[in-house]
Amino acid sequence: MSTPPLAVVILAAGQGTRMKSLKHKVLHPIAGRPMLMHLLASVGELAPERTVVVTGAGREQVEAAVAPLGVVTALQSEQLGTGHAVFQARDALAGFAGDVLVLYGDVPLVSADTMRRMIARLHAPDTPATVVLGFRPADPAAYGRVITDANGRIDRMVEYKDASPEERAVTLCNSGLMAARVEDLFGWLPRVGNGNAAGEYYLPDVVMLAASDGRASAVIETAADEVAGVNSRAELAGVEARWQQLRRDRAMAEGATLADPGTVWFSHDTAIGRDVVIEPNVVFGPGVSVADGAVIHAFSHLEGASVGEGVAIGPFARLRPGARIGRGARVGNFVEVKNAVLGEGAKANHLSYLGDAEVGAGANIGAGTITCNYDGFLKYRTTIGAGAFVGSNSALVAPVAIGAGAIVAAGSVITADVEADALALVRPPQVVKSGWAARFRAAMASKKAAR
Repeated sequence: MSTPPLAVVILAAGQGTRMKSLKHKVLHPIAGRPMLMHLLASVGELAPERTVVVTGAGREQVEAAVAPLGVVTALQSEQLGTGHAVFQARDALAGFAGDVLVLYGDVPLVSADTMRRMIARLHAPDTPATVVLGFRPADPAAYGRVITDANGRIDRMVEYKDASPEERAVTLCNSGLMAARVEDLFGWLPRVGNGNAAGEYYLPDVVMLAASDGRASAVIETAADEVAGVNSRAELAGVEARWQQLRRDRAMAEGATLADPGTVWFSHDTAIGRDVVIEPNVVFGPGVSVADGAVIHAFSHLEGASVGEGVAIGPFARLRPGARIGRGARVGNFVEVKNAVLGEGAKANHLSYLGDAEVGAGANIGAGTITCNYDGFLKYRTTIGAGAFVGSNSALVAPVAIGAGAIVAAGSVITADVEADALALVRPPQVVKSGWAARFRAAMASKKAAR
């Protein structure tokens, strides 16, 4: 039996006043990616025929964020409740025939598997009118309750404000997520009233409208963490913490060692190979891949970087976007690499800055070496050949090339190319004046005593 087409409606019209931010609530990041983009990525796994984001306050920000993805938006000009919000997607779904999944932009961790379970339940043999996603939080607080009958079908759903003490004692809560057939959903929504404590048009009321038409609805359950919503900075931090914990567990399950898991922070797209060792207090920004057998030592920060097999990074190293570290290379303590390639086995072990550079295989970069890549207006590249040795405290003023096997003496300021296998020595000759220091100290001591 073929699966009907799917449309997804994501509600993102709320003002998010508790965030106290100029940024729209659903665009605040978790693991370096806006909440809404997390949800859209999961939705994408279901390949929906249409996706509609319902906007309201701050619509321009949301529209700009989803436009590159080809996602359609619908405007809820007045925030009159969740049922009213979903109804605003009607025109965007004109001509669509299939299932509709209703999600929330501030509930970002719902998995594609859970979405699939909702749709599958909608097409179970008992053909429920709607499917509601329920959960059992440790503290039910002010969540709406789902009241089921002896057969597990939904008897009624009630908002906390309208619930009796007996109904509030029920632990099964409504996440707000729902699946229904499009013709049913938009048949019931115009019948939803606002005769409740908040004077709003609630989406869950369609369950009771379906029941009045003689059609039962079903509930499936998921873990409370998966449907955690974000309405404040504290809740954002809580969802971030949960996401990070799941990612750390996955990294270890896939063969990485995390010496102190709670101090390692991943980005949404971090790729970690097997037998990677990650020491405490390591932060991965977006765009990082780490190959098998690499070691990321403590207090290192990586973003937009590729780390090859068997590489060692840190401690206290920083890899910035465009850093590509070849197999077996070493980037040591207090070394910063930006838009630069280190070839296989190359080493920069201490206190260096390598920006806009290419370092050949086996080259050795001495402590305190920097590539002077910026003249205040433009950036320039430095090329260091295979097997070259750059002595400590050298400044390589780009654009400049150091040939393969060349040696740059410590303390040199290199402003012109150095040919392969040559020695570049750029510093004044050493002058030694015997006895000068002793005479200086005696003279100064005498001068001080005379004061």
